[in-house]
Amino acid sequence: MKIDGTDRKILELLTQDGRMSYAEIGKELNLSRVSVRERVNQMRKAGIIEKFSVVIDSEAVGKTVSAFFEVDCEPAYLVKVAEKLVNNPSVASCYQMTGPSTLHMHVLVEDFPSLEKFINNELYGIKGISRVESHILLRRFKSRSGLKL
Repeated sequence: MKIDGTDRKILELLTQDGRMSYAEIGKELNLSRVSVRERVNQMRKAGIIEKFSVVIDSEAVGKTVSAFFEVDCEPAYLVKVAEKLVNNPSVASCYQMTGPSTLHMHVLVEDFPSLEKFINNELYGIKGISRVESHILLRRFKSRSGLKL
């Protein structure tokens, strides 16, 4: 499916406020509610819109420590390591990047003792990890989820 200018405007509005009603979007773009709903449904079926979700402020729910990790794995263990990490509730995101079997991940925990526990008990206990490097977030200047058009 190829998206047009109207679809892009709908996506921009939904990116700003995912709870915006089809009627509100229609009013903004001079379209009917039904037309907006049909376009959104088409974009969902085509996989352009993956899902609707809510973005939670991690600090507001007690996850005050944000850390980023580079994890080098032995090639034979890469997928097993990644599968184990993504099932850990502290892991917010995990990506395989170019380079020597490296995973990059973002971890959110309550405090520094929890981070130490995660590193020592969860991360270092996984077979196949050859190197771990961590970076602790001091201040966030910009953060966004999803693609901006």
